[in-house]
Amino acid sequence: MKLSRITALAVSITALVGLAGCATSEAPPTDPSIETIVIGSQAYYSNEIIAETYAQILEDSGYPVERKFSLGQRDVYIPALEAGEIDLIPEYTGNLLQFFDPAATETAADEVYTALGLALPEGLTAFTMSSATDQDSYNVTKEFADANSLVSIEDLAKVTGLTLGGAPELAERPYGPSGLLSVYGVTVEFQATGETTVDSLVAGIVDMANVYSADPRIEQLGLVTLSDPRGLFLASNVVPVASGVVSDYVAYLIDKVSAAMTAEDLVAMNVRSVDEKLSASVIAREWLLSKGLVK
Repeated sequence: MKLSRITALAVSITALVGLAGCATSEAPPTDPSIETIVIGSQAYYSNEIIAETYAQILEDSGYPVERKFSLGQRDVYIPALEAGEIDLIPEYTGNLLQFFDPAATETAADEVYTALGLALPEGLTAFTMSSATDQDSYNVTKEFADANSLVSIEDLAKVTGLTLGGAPELAERPYGPSGLLSVYGVTVEFQATGETTVDSLVAGIVDMANVYSADPRIEQLGLVTLSDPRGLFLASNVVPVASGVVSDYVAYLIDKVSAAMTAEDLVAMNVRSVDEKLSASVIAREWLLSKGLVK
């Protein structure tokens, strides 16, 4: 039986007393009734790796799994999730909360998670969030940071003629140009750089770039992530979101993945994708084996 939103929220709040994702019970629920689980992912390699961990732990327990990966952005896959065309997808608490409630003011991880449980429409359930995070951040090159004495986003207020690069949808996000102006008094010219965002930053085409915090290129290229003292970005922990008839046993298995995954694990898996060019399925399998989650 699918967890109700009220039950799921109660379980979620209990889980937050300890480390998010660590409230999974020792003993599994009753044996599952086997049915095909349709798992989706965003059009983002890191999200696909997480989706693969969900798929493979379910397959290891005997579930048939259908993969519908690289579905695009939320305006594409959220309607599919609500319609029951996909049953499960990895999400990120802060960004998903802002999708459903653009006026949300919560920024701390536990507060964002609780607010998300309340904001989700009927029929969608957030399972236990992971301690792993992959959230939006603003980055500049070390040279640009040194030249302008930049440490935090608020330091940008003294810099004129700033250009910001990011995915096209950043133009309309609450933490995009309008958020920079309203929260920090920072004015930017936005350029939709898409998949070339980091390259555009390094090449000097843009001064600042919106990069996910688990992107290994931040460390590899020596980029400077500007701190966010006023909470422009909401905490975005990895969280599984389910739709349709999803059993308690499925939730139990997926919560095991969430409990095991750390922010460091996510960066390391992303490095394997970017540097070693390994497939999401191989990366997910080896991670699950290393955690003892599959046989």
